[in-house]
Amino acid sequence: MFGKFEKRMSGTQMIALGFLLLIFIGTILLMLPVSSRNGEWTPFITALFTSTSATCVTGLVLVDTFTHWSIFGQLVLLVLIQIGGLGFITIGITVSLILRKKIGLKQRGLIKESLNTLEIGGVVRLVRRVIGGTFLFEMSGAFILTLRFLKDMDVLHAIYYGIFHSISAFCNAGFDLMGRYSPFSSITRFYNDPVVILTISALILIGGIGFFVWNDLREHGLHCRHYALQTKMVLSATAVCLFGGTLLFYLFEHNRLFAGMSFGEQLLNSFFCTVTPRTAGFNAVDNGALSESSKFLSIVFMFIGGAPGSTAGGVKVTTIFVLLLSVRSTLTRTTGTNIFGRRLEESVITKSVVVLMFQLTLALSATLAITAISGYPVIDVAFEAFSALDTVGMSTGITSSLSTSCHIILILLMYLGRLGSLSFALSFTDKKRIAHVMQPVEKINVG
Repeated sequence: MFGKFEKRMSGTQMIALGFLLLIFIGTILLMLPVSSRNGEWTPFITALFTSTSATCVTGLVLVDTFTHWSIFGQLVLLVLIQIGGLGFITIGITVSLILRKKIGLKQRGLIKESLNTLEIGGVVRLVRRVIGGTFLFEMSGAFILTLRFLKDMDVLHAIYYGIFHSISAFCNAGFDLMGRYSPFSSITRFYNDPVVILTISALILIGGIGFFVWNDLREHGLHCRHYALQTKMVLSATAVCLFGGTLLFYLFEHNRLFAGMSFGEQLLNSFFCTVTPRTAGFNAVDNGALSESSKFLSIVFMFIGGAPGSTAGGVKVTTIFVLLLSVRSTLTRTTGTNIFGRRLEESVITKSVVVLMFQLTLALSATLAITAISGYPVIDVAFEAFSALDTVGMSTGITSSLSTSCHIILILLMYLGRLGSLSFALSFTDKKRIAHVMQPVEKINVG
């Protein structure tokens, strides 16, 4: 019976259901008394919110991770983050490879959808590289962070903290254990520490450029001319966002929130304020104390997000890149949308418009609903809503004080953001056949 049900499901539907099951299992485990530091049952909505946030690698929390969860609860979160970051399909295929099971065409199709690759060929090899690369980067980050944390804690705690924060940063999750110093403080304690800030930034960026880009860089090294178009677009857009964002955050905050810092510390924190909204969720300064312009800029970066097929969320840098290119082509009256000596397919432009509108509609609708329910300032509510939908996890500090209905809205946003709002919508129409009937054309005016 289950086999027939599985055959009727599309790849997108299986991924959506898989994430739901993972969230449900995580919720049950986090509710158990063994998961809380005080040995009591955790309320259902708190466990559900936290499980969703970890599985969807978001980082929004209702309770401080260190002060509320026991070691067991923290390990549950770490497993959810790792599976959620790589995708349970990738983990499942890895287990199959270890057991030397044959990977069929259906499984390869699931890998293609899960990792958001362009072709089905070579996906098994890509999974091997993804797992190997993930282990290499996470352990390298853990080693560097462990050495730094040894200054503040004993060896075992330093190793544990190094591993936890490395995995959380690489998977763009934003969960931290710095509540041992001050609850909900994230890494503000290390705002002037380049080792911690730059290591976490590097992990966030590596996890956020996408597995397809990893593979391309591995195969072609520094030979930029041989890179795929997607790789060129992702790297170019990432560089522009990093440089432009660092400059803007510096201009907005150097006489405000960063006023007491040295020039080097101001640049370091401006850079980190640019990196973490795409979509990691850590913060080295108090987000609630940012100027309105910086909060708005953070929302913009949350909305953009990282690269397709990565641990990051958002509409993706390629989507924004494609739309900007389309605007340029329209304004210059150029035939076709061209970049780096290649022409983009019209279907890619259409999909980019749909993704943008879908994501923007969800975020604005949620902002309106939460503002009406809570009464908080719209800029702070928008910060939370975009953070949830784009799986960022940054907060101005109002998440835990929102009502249960607002928490449910945020849970839905996190789930949709991890799946991709467009992918979720298409999961209901994958099996439907639409008659291709051409309707009569009639002109209208736009713009």
